[in-house]
Amino acid sequence: MPRFFIDAVLTTAEQYTLPDSVVRHIQVLRLREGDAITLFNGRGGEYQATLGSIGKRDASCAITRFDDTSRESPVWLGLAQAISSGERMEFTLQKGVEMGVNVFQPLATERSIVKLAGDRADKRVQRWQEIVIAACEQSGRNSIPQVLPILTLKQWLAALPAADAHLLLSPLGTRRLADIAQQPQQAWLLAGPEGGLSASEETAAIAAGCTPLKLGPRILRTETAALAAVGAIQTVWGDYSV
Repeated sequence: MPRFFIDAVLTTAEQYTLPDSVVRHIQVLRLREGDAITLFNGRGGEYQATLGSIGKRDASCAITRFDDTSRESPVWLGLAQAISSGERMEFTLQKGVEMGVNVFQPLATERSIVKLAGDRADKRVQRWQEIVIAACEQSGRNSIPQVLPILTLKQWLAALPAADAHLLLSPLGTRRLADIAQQPQQAWLLAGPEGGLSASEETAAIAAGCTPLKLGPRILRTETAALAAVGAIQTVWGDYSV
């Protein structure tokens, strides 16, 4: 069933005029009056609705039911991802949403190829947030992960967010997820850019309290490493079934 995000208060037994962005999707999908759709506003749960009139530039629906449905993992996971180039960052965000990441912290690091600042940085973060919302529509998530403003790695480490575990993806890592005795309820994962973090950055991350994590014997690309780690975390601590 088609799912659409609407940033508004939703109520059952009400008629709603759908926003332009949703109307465009309805037209692309060639939906018709009477078709069922699902709406969510990122505040928990989802709303079942039936399409009403559909015009060239407008459409309406009637909300028929609220379902208090959550598809969130039992482990809260933040991903501190060094900014990667081109479509790699967008791919990481999209798939990270599908795999259950709760918040994304883009980081500027020594080896980051893409340099962003000022209005350009703000626009890129806005674009990343749009990608996250679209991924929620596709994956069935009813809570919207936030893409935080860009920080340098130094800034992030100086105010390291509270969590039960802070994990650092490193080819020099020796710890496995299975070695961490107590299952965390909240965890942060730090992943480097193309070329990885520099030696000094890894040293600083470890000094700040990050645990170097070993995934396996092969070196992974930046867009692969973070997602492989997220998958492992969801398997060991989250809601993946094996």
